[in-house]
Amino acid sequence: MPQLDVNGLKIEFDTFGNDSGEAILLIMGLGAQMTTWSPEFCEALAKHGHYVIRFDNRDVGLSTKLDGARSPHQMRYALNYFMKVPLGAPYTIRDMASDAAGVLDALSISTAHVVGASMGGIIAQLMAVHYPQRVKTLTSIMSTSGARGLPQARRDVMQHIFMKRPKVGGRNALLEHSVQSMKMIASPGFPRSEQEWRVLLSASLARSYYPQGFQRQLAAVVSDGSRVERLKKISRPTLVIHGREDPLVPVACGVDTARHIDGARLEIIEGMGHDIPPQLIDKLTNLIASHVRDSA
Repeated sequence: MPQLDVNGLKIEFDTFGNDSGEAILLIMGLGAQMTTWSPEFCEALAKHGHYVIRFDNRDVGLSTKLDGARSPHQMRYALNYFMKVPLGAPYTIRDMASDAAGVLDALSISTAHVVGASMGGIIAQLMAVHYPQRVKTLTSIMSTSGARGLPQARRDVMQHIFMKRPKVGGRNALLEHSVQSMKMIASPGFPRSEQEWRVLLSASLARSYYPQGFQRQLAAVVSDGSRVERLKKISRPTLVIHGREDPLVPVACGVDTARHIDGARLEIIEGMGHDIPPQLIDKLTNLIASHVRDSA
């Protein structure tokens, strides 16, 4: 796949559809590769006449890894939470929003409809705040405003996903851990079989496995804090999509995101957790395409 030069980094990307269509920029979440936006999802958007772009964020997939950049120690997280001591993240979500804008620059695209999932939703939000001239519409999926007091992830999910990865057992142990992680957060109303998860996650691990990037991206998310006041500045047409059964980023987080963006439309999907199951591709892409058309 091709790469772009963005902010001194190499950013892996690919595209779907005809470049004469209006661009949709897809931004994926914490530690997730661009391939988490499935080809079926991207092709469904392209069938609506869009030029669809997906890319690997910095520190994940086949984009540049910031080797040597240190993640904050666990004690630093506690000091940040209880005493508001700066976390000292090696880069910020705004830096990642600059990367996303840089992808458009490198492709000579002036404006795009920006769609982000989970951490990618946070990046998309900050694109709409800091680069409003580049954003035609914003779609924030299974993301959050970051406001204090919002419900947290289910405890067992937190303990599993944010625990240290297996150090023994090789790729098989990593695959087992990854499958268990996804089964915990996946959509209960639209289940996938164990074999489906194994095929998907085996391919992901074969493409790239880089837990250090996950830790640095997590630090960027935590250090960004509450975006409530920044969300109030967003003027672009906004769609917020959230799963009713999301155990990682509870639905209240999506409700709060929409509440702080003037005119935002909120769509809560029954049975959806913290993934994009094949059964929901048509529904989600139709929602996004309708949002884009309605903003014209």
